[in-house]
Amino acid sequence: MNLIIQGALPVAAAQLDHLGLLAQSRQRVQIAAQAFRLTEARAHPDIAPYCLANRLDYGFVPQDRSLKDFGLVVMDMDSTLIEIECIDEIADMHGLKPQVSTITEAAMRGEIDFAESLRRRVALLEGLDEHALQRVYDERLIISPGAETMLAALKSRGIRTLLVSGGFKFFTERLKERLGLDYTESNTLEIAGGKLTGKVIGKVFDAQGKADSLVKTREALNLEPGQVIAIGDGANDLKMMAQAGISIAYHAKPVVREHASYALNFVGLDGMINLLGHE
Repeated sequence: MNLIIQGALPVAAAQLDHLGLLAQSRQRVQIAAQAFRLTEARAHPDIAPYCLANRLDYGFVPQDRSLKDFGLVVMDMDSTLIEIECIDEIADMHGLKPQVSTITEAAMRGEIDFAESLRRRVALLEGLDEHALQRVYDERLIISPGAETMLAALKSRGIRTLLVSGGFKFFTERLKERLGLDYTESNTLEIAGGKLTGKVIGKVFDAQGKADSLVKTREALNLEPGQVIAIGDGANDLKMMAQAGISIAYHAKPVVREHASYALNFVGLDGMINLLGHE
């Protein structure tokens, strides 16, 4: 196995030496500014706690695995591809961010059914002027660190991208055009007379919807499950991640980290390329 070590800050030589000893690795290769590959590495129980204490991300990757093995990357939007939770910021325009954020957090931890949580949150937005959506996009939406680097690397290899979100089409469609994504699927807010009605149109696009969208796109591209990577942060991403060959928890809730193939807790989304980009 290769042991990939990366950090948001420069990785110290002493840290790499210590991890090399734990993993019984005899060689290390720098693969990015703050990422290294320790070759022929072995698992050791002290590696995970050491990395956590030193704010390092790590992952054991088979030596023969690389991005050429994949054809589709599926990702969540809120708090994954972008740094914000759009519905929380929309609610802030209505003076209701604390109430909505509390429901959002409970849903992401898996304490409330997502569809029910979305209906409750959207209901609080009734009467808000539709221009608030554009204000959130223009003033508050921030692309996650490393996202554009990751997407450029995927595009250069011909890997398709699917953005799935329990959030709203208003944002996913704009991100699709802005970032050159291949596919998107999300919820549509109902608007009447220039105001949000407090409802979504049609069935709520939830955790099962994300999983179904992944499978549908994978089959349309004639890919096997092992050729798909899924990236998410909340409990409503777990069904989707279970359908992928590799799942990555990005700055995620504990329940998601527990079930993911890899966790990126400190670095940006380009950390996925450092993990799997070896060719």
